[in-house]
Amino acid sequence: MPSPGRTRPTSRDVARVAGVSQASVSLVLGGKWHGRISAPTAERVREAARTLGYRPNLAARNLRTGSARTVLLVVPSLTTHFFAGVHTGAARVAAAHGFSIVLYPSPAGVGPARDPFASAPAALDGVLASSMAAQALTVLRGDRLPLVMLDSEPDATPGTATVNLDIADGVRQVADHLLGLGHRRFLHLRADVPSWTFAQRARALEERLAAVPGATLRTAASSMTADHGRAAVEGALSAPGPRPTAVVCDDDMLAVGAYKAARRLGLRVPHDLSVTGVDDQVLAMALEPELTTVRLDAELTGERGMEALLSVIEGRAPVTHDIPVELVVRGSTGPAPRT
Repeated sequence: MPSPGRTRPTSRDVARVAGVSQASVSLVLGGKWHGRISAPTAERVREAARTLGYRPNLAARNLRTGSARTVLLVVPSLTTHFFAGVHTGAARVAAAHGFSIVLYPSPAGVGPARDPFASAPAALDGVLASSMAAQALTVLRGDRLPLVMLDSEPDATPGTATVNLDIADGVRQVADHLLGLGHRRFLHLRADVPSWTFAQRARALEERLAAVPGATLRTAASSMTADHGRAAVEGALSAPGPRPTAVVCDDDMLAVGAYKAARRLGLRVPHDLSVTGVDDQVLAMALEPELTTVRLDAELTGERGMEALLSVIEGRAPVTHDIPVELVVRGSTGPAPRT
């Protein structure tokens, strides 16, 4: 850090310490060095900047380049484990490229999101949105701002890049695991949220079970709370006909509701009822027995999404391959009961 009374270090000082030109310093600290400067040289520049305590004059740079070096991350919730991970991953990549992230919750998800700025297109370089409908972002991005969608319907908006988790494969992994344990009577505790990701989960489960002779599927919808999930599962398990032996939940919090319903009905997990979730939140291991669930790599989702957005901003084709998910088998699933 510079000593009190000394002038602030300049890009010329960084260039001198790193042994490079001022242009190279500008490229590295502006995140535009890839393909132009070697990685060791870029790291030398960053180390020189850290040692000197150099901070770019962002206001001057923005006026000069017409770039705010800021992106908006729009999520439905600030308190959900998954979206916190998305922010962590996206912020990590953004910082490495000299960008800042403004986090903005839009709980409606499918409705119009309000513009938190006097003019978002003037204040931002791009928008990264998770688990939302693209049309909800019209006010924010106008017709100019680059947009990348996470965990959202591909091709819903022509020209918009999408980075998704392979959630359909995760549901198929759940179904195959339970089928392998002998389960044929299923209950799907579906999140009552009108979004693409939950529609994918329902479709994947229906298609997988439709291919298995003798498999049946009931569906119960619930808002994303444990108490509403409990009420929905209680009602479905108490309905006339053979009782389901496995509950496939769209989220770990809904699985908590399934546990509560089983306890109220005198059923044991997993001896009488197997339960699965999605997300692998911390609470999955706090339950007893621990929850079998699909692990979603939220931080990697944020990283890939931010990388894709930076590519769009720079005029390059983004990488948008689906991100693999993993079934984590724990104690909440077991062989189907014989009766």
